[in-house]
Amino acid sequence: MRKEIVLAVICMLGLLPANAQTMHQAYLEYIGKYSEIAVEQQNLHKIPASITLAQGLLESAAGKGKLVSISNNHFGIKCSDWTGQKVYADDDKRNECFRKYNSARESFEDHSQFLITRPRYASLFGLDATDYKGWAHGLKAAGYATDERYAYKLIKLIEDYDLHKYDTGSKPDMKKADSESNRETYTWGKASVTTLKGHNLFRNNGVKCVFAEAGDTYAGIAHEFNLKENKILNYNDLNQSRELTPGTIVYLSAKRKKASAEYQTHQIKPGENMYRIAQKYGIKLQSLYDLNQMPYDQGAVVNKVLKLR
Repeated sequence: MRKEIVLAVICMLGLLPANAQTMHQAYLEYIGKYSEIAVEQQNLHKIPASITLAQGLLESAAGKGKLVSISNNHFGIKCSDWTGQKVYADDDKRNECFRKYNSARESFEDHSQFLITRPRYASLFGLDATDYKGWAHGLKAAGYATDERYAYKLIKLIEDYDLHKYDTGSKPDMKKADSESNRETYTWGKASVTTLKGHNLFRNNGVKCVFAEAGDTYAGIAHEFNLKENKILNYNDLNQSRELTPGTIVYLSAKRKKASAEYQTHQIKPGENMYRIAQKYGIKLQSLYDLNQMPYDQGAVVNKVLKLR
C-alpha cells in the first residue's frame, strides 16, 4: 500500500480570515462528504465506517492528495490484479501504477473488495464492527501499511473526530468536533504567502507558522522552507524530532517572549501542559516560565492562571 500522499493544496492568494483553511477544516469537510458512503460500506461488507473514513483521511490527505484529483483513488490502491483504468505517480518507486476510478464511490467499494478478497485480512472480519482499535492494529499487522505508527494514526483520527459513532448508527457532533477536536484555539493573522509545495503560511503572535498535514515531518517542512531541521526544532522548543500529527502547529521563526496584547492570561485546562500553552500563544517556553516565575521543571497545574505578558 502506498505512503500517505501529501501534495499541494491549492489555496487563494491574498487575505485569509481568522481560523482559515487548515487541514483540520479539510478533515471535517471530508467526513461530511464521505461518511454516508463509509456507512454504506459497513452495512454491505462489515468494515467499520470509522476505519474506512480514517484510512481515507490518512491515505488521501483528506481528499487533497494529487492521486484523488487525477484518479478518484482515496486509498492509494495500486494496479495489482487490476484490469480497469490506470494512472502513474511516484511513491516508493518512481512512476508506479495506481488504480483509477470514475467516482469516489467506486474507490470506496474497491477498497472494501480489496480487504474482502485478500486472505491476510480475513481474521479482521471476525472482529466486532465496533472494534476499531482491533481493526486498526489488524490492518497494520496484515501489512496494509509500512508505517510503524499506522494503527495509532488511524485510532487518533477516529477518536479526535468521534468517527466510531458511525459504527453504531449515530453521528458525531461536527460542531463540537470543529471547536474541540484539536483541543486548542488559535487566532491567526492574515496569511502573507502560499508556498508552491502546499503549506499555507500563517502568522500567530506575529510569528510565521504552518499546520502539519498527514505525512509531514519536521525535516520535510524544514526542507520546504529552506531551513535546517535543528532550526525548526529550536523554534518549536524541541531538542529532538518527534512525530507530527495533522493539525500540529509548526513555527518557522523564533517565537516571542510574550503573547499578543489581546491575551493577558490563560487559565490551565485539564489535559494541557506548559509546552502546548506556549505553542498556542506563540511564546517561547522558557519565557512562559519566566513570566510566571516558575521553575523550569514544574508542570502545568489545572486552573492555575498564567500570565502571558
